[in-house]
Amino acid sequence: MADSQESPYQLASLPKGGRPLIVLPTYNEKDNLPELVAGIFEALPLASILIVDDGSPDGTGDWVAQESQKEPRLHLLQRGLKQGLGSAYRAGWNWGLTGNHNPIVTMDADGSHHPRHLPALLALVEEGSIGLGIGSRYVPGGGVRNWPLHRRLLSKIANHLSRLLLRLPANDATAGYRAYRAEALHAIGPDSVKAEGYSFLEESLWRIHKAGFQVAETAILFEERRQGSSKINRSEILKAAVTLLRLRFTPTPTSKAP
Repeated sequence: MADSQESPYQLASLPKGGRPLIVLPTYNEKDNLPELVAGIFEALPLASILIVDDGSPDGTGDWVAQESQKEPRLHLLQRGLKQGLGSAYRAGWNWGLTGNHNPIVTMDADGSHHPRHLPALLALVEEGSIGLGIGSRYVPGGGVRNWPLHRRLLSKIANHLSRLLLRLPANDATAGYRAYRAEALHAIGPDSVKAEGYSFLEESLWRIHKAGFQVAETAILFEERRQGSSKINRSEILKAAVTLLRLRFTPTPTSKAP
């Protein structure tokens, strides 16, 4: 689909800056990417996609490299070895900011985040005071599909602790489906977020909030991945707990919001 075709989210209404960038961290997601990439470009023909691949043995990087020769909006950042989700997000942020992209969107590459929610997500950050838009499972109209009970309980507990300990202004503080305004990322500095794994999401939200930017949410339906296996394990849960405690006793950063 050509960039000039009509989109449900028109270029004239985008925040100031470059084109939006969708960052997809991947590790063994080759089977999921063709449908997802097509869906993103259908929802946002004006966007670019950056695949941050950590040397997937299933050939994910090879597939992206081949497709990017035919599709100039698709890009590959091949890192060679598995470095973790937080590191992939930081790499994607820095790549996007260097290229003057705005906003920078993160989403899962496993199909759990549907591209149909992208226009509403980007609309959240049209307002300059909104530094972060979140695709939320826990606002009216949102939800999850095909999750076992223990995953639902784990997610609820994690969000409750995030709000309790850090006073995070979001119903879904652990959501990875997000739109970051470039101004907010510049204000906090991408490398200021030290957490790795899924706790990166809580720390980045905390830092953007403490920098003086507002946070907004829009409802999404989270659908459990259809292929492959979840990357969440006990180690990720422990990292998240340590991150919450570290941030709880970290001095509040100076506000930098306009």
